[in-house]
Amino acid sequence: MEFVYLDRRVAVCVKPAGVLSTDEPGGMPELVRRALGDEQACVRTVHRLDRVAGGLMVFARSTRAASELSRQMREGQFRKEYLIVVHGRPDPERGVMEDLLRRDRGARRTFVTGTPDKDTRPARLEYACLDSREGLTLVSVKLCTGRTHQIRCQFASRGWPLAGDRKYGFPEDGYDIALWSHKLAFIHPETGENMSFMREPPDVYPFSLLLL
Repeated sequence: MEFVYLDRRVAVCVKPAGVLSTDEPGGMPELVRRALGDEQACVRTVHRLDRVAGGLMVFARSTRAASELSRQMREGQFRKEYLIVVHGRPDPERGVMEDLLRRDRGARRTFVTGTPDKDTRPARLEYACLDSREGLTLVSVKLCTGRTHQIRCQFASRGWPLAGDRKYGFPEDGYDIALWSHKLAFIHPETGENMSFMREPPDVYPFSLLLL
C-alpha cells in the first residue's frame, strides 16, 4: 500500500487498478488496515473510484472525519481531478458536459437520458484537452458531481470513449483503461488546513504516449 499522506484522521493512498474502493474483502479499506498493522482500525470510504481505475483516494480514519469529508463533497469543497485518454479529439477542446444520467443496476451501466424522473441524476464535469497523437487525446477532467461511471459514460455518449474501456468503449482496443485519479483537494477534517495532492499516472501506454 502506497501512502501519500497519513495522520490520525485521514489516509491518502494510491489505489491500484483492479482493487475495489469500498469496504469489502480485498477492498481498499481492508488493505489500508493491513498496511497500518491493525485489522480493527477505523478506515472509511468517503468517495469512490471505479474498480478498473487507479490513482489517489482519501480515506477517513474516524467517524467524525468521514462525516466532515462527506459534507465537503456534498457542498462542493472536495475537489477531484482526473487524467483520461480518449479515442478521437473532443470538440470543443475545453468545455463543460452536463447530462441527466440513469443507472441500470441490472446491466451495471450508466446511460445519458433526456427524460428527467426519480431515477435520473444530474451530472456535470469540466474538461480540457492537453495533447493529441495517433488518434488519442489526453484530457484533464474536473468532476463537479460524482455519479457512477460518470466520466466514462459522458465521454462515450459523445463519441469519445476512454481508451481501454471495455464497458463503454471498444470491446478490444488493446489498452488498459486510461482513467487516473490525478489530484485531490479537501479541507483537513480536524485542523481545517487546505490539503492538496497530485500523483502522475503510471508510465504505460497510452499515458506514456501523451505525457512527454
